[in-house]
Amino acid sequence: MVLGAGGFIGRQIVAELTAAGHRVTGVVRALAGLDRAFPDARFVELDLTRATGPADWTPHLAGVDIIVNAAGLLRGAGMEAVHVTAPRALYAAAATAGVRRMVLISAISARTGVDTDYARSKLAGEQVLRDAGIGWTILRPSLVYGDGSYGGTSLLRGMAGLPLRVPLPGDGSFAFTPIHVRDLARAVRLTCEEARFAGEVLEPVGPETLSLRALLARYRAWLGFGAARFVPVPLPVMRLLARIGDVAGSGPIATNSLAQLVAGNAGNSAAFADAMGFAPRSVGEALAERPAQVQDRWHARLFFLAPAIRGVLVLLWLASAALGLFTGAAATAGFVDTLGLAPGWGEGLRIGTSILDIVIAGLVLLDRRGRLATGAQLAVVIGYTLALGAALPALWLDPLGPLLKNLPILALICVHGAIAENR
Repeated sequence: MVLGAGGFIGRQIVAELTAAGHRVTGVVRALAGLDRAFPDARFVELDLTRATGPADWTPHLAGVDIIVNAAGLLRGAGMEAVHVTAPRALYAAAATAGVRRMVLISAISARTGVDTDYARSKLAGEQVLRDAGIGWTILRPSLVYGDGSYGGTSLLRGMAGLPLRVPLPGDGSFAFTPIHVRDLARAVRLTCEEARFAGEVLEPVGPETLSLRALLARYRAWLGFGAARFVPVPLPVMRLLARIGDVAGSGPIATNSLAQLVAGNAGNSAAFADAMGFAPRSVGEALAERPAQVQDRWHARLFFLAPAIRGVLVLLWLASAALGLFTGAAATAGFVDTLGLAPGWGEGLRIGTSILDIVIAGLVLLDRRGRLATGAQLAVVIGYTLALGAALPALWLDPLGPLLKNLPILALICVHGAIAENR
């Protein structure tokens, strides 16, 4: 059983285990087509923030020998449930069901010196596993990168892809010993297959330790964007940007991710290679194996544009609401009169549409996957455009009027809908 099977690391673990002939049950919050992407595995939909009792897990453990817990949250209200409460319930059910061993994917920066709720909950989750009465192995990887990207590696690509100058938090000396996600998945498989890893705490890392500056320079060269010219960003400024990301809920950087970065993510390469019996590939080797393609350059350039587009759309809907509430009485009255409606319709129409604008602004801000927000925006803008165009077709002749301006807005909504989801 693999928890977090739909994530960046979890998918690779599922692929590695099924390729080796193991029968895999993936636990995911939402199926989202994973059963078609991995036809040799089966999947169970469980929200870990709700699966907090042993009875939630017992029906799914028949025939399970080993559980790999690759579920994690870097921020959000459900962190304690995902890292501690749900695993405690799972381990209790697993002990009763006869599961032989647990493998936990933790983090190299989850340690007592890192004062974040992420580090504390990860450490608490490790202790819950140790106390569960089942054989266990804990893996604490450094920065995990791959052909694709997620989280920290997406941020690195986005920073490396910025035009003119690459922002460098602090002096850029923070150390990483990155491991490729396929090498981590291989290590997970070997950990599952070989009993000698029971009771071990391992730090999966690659063969070289690099500074943040060096990583950004390598990614920029790989993307084909030329030499990296850095502009230092003081850490107080980074912390302010991280707080903004916390408030937005899905910004490119957050307080926890910045704290984990500053804490350092270096590990002992030789010790891990000796323990596993294979040498993970270096960043240089991995990048040379798979040259950057147009999709990689698109992703890097769009990384910071995605939250910018979301912000623009939120401001657009809020501005529309403000205009309707404070200056729209005359325009609404004229519109109602043109349609031949009773004057009483004007106030209700003005206030109702302004409230709808505020609701949609909130939806755009809070809908992290962008699907519901995109559908609502398209419905309102297309409906408004068609209705107004049918009632007052002459408005199409006004290049700055209320109809033609909706065409670029519709395009922006569609782009946001296409790139909002970052998994």
